[in-house]
Amino acid sequence: MAIESQELKKVGLKVTLPRVKILQIMETAATEGKHLSAEDVYKALMEVGDDVGLATVYRVLTQFEQANLVTRHNFEGGHSVFELTREDHHDHMVCTETGEVVEFFDEVIEQRQHELAEQHGFEIVDHSMVLYVRRKEKK
Repeated sequence: MAIESQELKKVGLKVTLPRVKILQIMETAATEGKHLSAEDVYKALMEVGDDVGLATVYRVLTQFEQANLVTRHNFEGGHSVFELTREDHHDHMVCTETGEVVEFFDEVIEQRQHELAEQHGFEIVDHSMVLYVRRKEKK
């Protein structure tokens, strides 16, 4: 709990039990490579018996986003997911059937994007790439 408390203090947020618990859930998800919706966080809290309301989860995640602790991704289909903000760049694949989010990084794709921008007289200042995918049917 000490690491979570330090992280919250560092970004100017008061250390409260709901914030610490939500940050712990987000850290666990990060180690598992998962992206969580607010509802996923709420369910995880309920599973361990923590009485934190869904409105509180939304409010805390928004505070974390504003403090740059988490990044919100708004994928097509209207669902938002959150992940801990990281220094390293990565892109996403979203399964259109299950909503599963898969992170990936490809140096060739990154290089090609910079080349394309350069060819048109631009430089990339930021980007987000999302591939919408579905599992191939086995033959």
